[in-house]
Amino acid sequence: MAISSPGIGSGLDVNGIVSQLMALERRPLQQLERQRTEVQAELSAFGRLQGAVATMRDAARRLSDAPTWSATTVSSANAAAVAATSTGSAPPGSYSVTVARLAAAQTLALPTALPTASDRLGSGTLTITLGTWAGDLASFTPRTGSTPVSVTIAAGNDSLAAVRDAINAANAGVSASVVNDASGARLALRSTSTGAEHGFRITVADDDGTPADASGLSRLAYDPAAGAAQMTRTLAAANAEATVNGVPVSSATNTLTDVLDGLTLRLSQVTTAPVDLTVARDSAALRKHITDFANAYNELARLLGELTAFDATTRRAGALQGDSSAVGLMRQLRNLVGGQSAAGTAFGRLADIGLEPQRDGTLRVLDSRLDGALGRHDELRAFFARDDAGSASDGFGVLLRGFGDGVLASDGMLATRREGLQRRIQRGDEGISRMEERLQLVERRLREQYTRLDSQVAALSGLQSFVTQQLQAFDNSNQRR
Repeated sequence: MAISSPGIGSGLDVNGIVSQLMALERRPLQQLERQRTEVQAELSAFGRLQGAVATMRDAARRLSDAPTWSATTVSSANAAAVAATSTGSAPPGSYSVTVARLAAAQTLALPTALPTASDRLGSGTLTITLGTWAGDLASFTPRTGSTPVSVTIAAGNDSLAAVRDAINAANAGVSASVVNDASGARLALRSTSTGAEHGFRITVADDDGTPADASGLSRLAYDPAAGAAQMTRTLAAANAEATVNGVPVSSATNTLTDVLDGLTLRLSQVTTAPVDLTVARDSAALRKHITDFANAYNELARLLGELTAFDATTRRAGALQGDSSAVGLMRQLRNLVGGQSAAGTAFGRLADIGLEPQRDGTLRVLDSRLDGALGRHDELRAFFARDDAGSASDGFGVLLRGFGDGVLASDGMLATRREGLQRRIQRGDEGISRMEERLQLVERRLREQYTRLDSQVAALSGLQSFVTQQLQAFDNSNQRR
């Protein structure tokens, strides 16, 4: 088998020659790759701009939304007795709340303890019915829509603990527990919901044949209206009773959600004196919305400055340095925030409310001036949120929201520029692919040419050696003569 390598026979550096020639051939390809990298950097820069504009637009939108300006907070003079929270829509004002009674769940207990929870009560069937007891317990009215629930207690599985588990598994609106103390174990039953309508009655079909006595499963009966009340009621089912600004209110729970618009009251204690609630504008949340907008705008302004800058010291330019779209976007933003709006009479410019434009295009928040503006809620709201259908009377929140929507639209400047750059990258990739294919052919051709030249040089070298040997032999022959 013949093994050959270019240049071995002739001494010609075929690989080196081809490599140097291909380096020259690859220069246009390297130029295309550099151009692709530059376009990709532009595309990435516009992607960053898109995100920053969206963040600024969303912050401006919050300042143009009505819920932002109607947000309120509520405070209680005695939160331990009456706590209150605002959904944000409660109008400013004050309220006086007095709690006469808290909502309660009916609770029953066995009057006599058993030695342990494993002791047997007896078998039979319990029927639990939810409803309302009259004040004197002379009558019981089943709760509308409620269906009595039967709980079967089987013989041999009738311990205190087993009865507890059977009642809990029945989901009858009553929970059972075993209470242990020095006297033994007792069963306690409690409504799972508070309110007068969630009282309950228990009737018993006792397997020992004496359902009305105080033995066997009959010990769990509670039906005072029928004269069968073996269990002791330790707490009656009751509604919460209170007055709000002198108006009596009643609730099945201690959480009142529909008594005052936009407020939820949580009653925890009976009060001897009224508890004052104060609803006020949520200035802290409003301040945060305004400073969030300033921060979002500043991030956008700094990003535009970074992408369009040129560092004379390092001779490095930003990815969008000289780009007319980026420069135009920066100019429009500065004109907007430095301009004036006729939306309100008290404030005309952002600087008037404490957002002062700086030389680098950012906004500086002046706390004292912003505090003063927050104290003039209606004028500040008009300054940001007045929407006059695109007129000069639009507020700054509306103007900047509209600007952001336009820039981010599917046919807006950023989308158009990104699509154009993506097409350039695609065309560049296609050009690079075609050039790489051509370069492969060029390298193959060069290698074939120089390999043939190597073979020819090697053959000539061999001929030269043969001729030299023959001449040397001829010369030696003449000398011997």
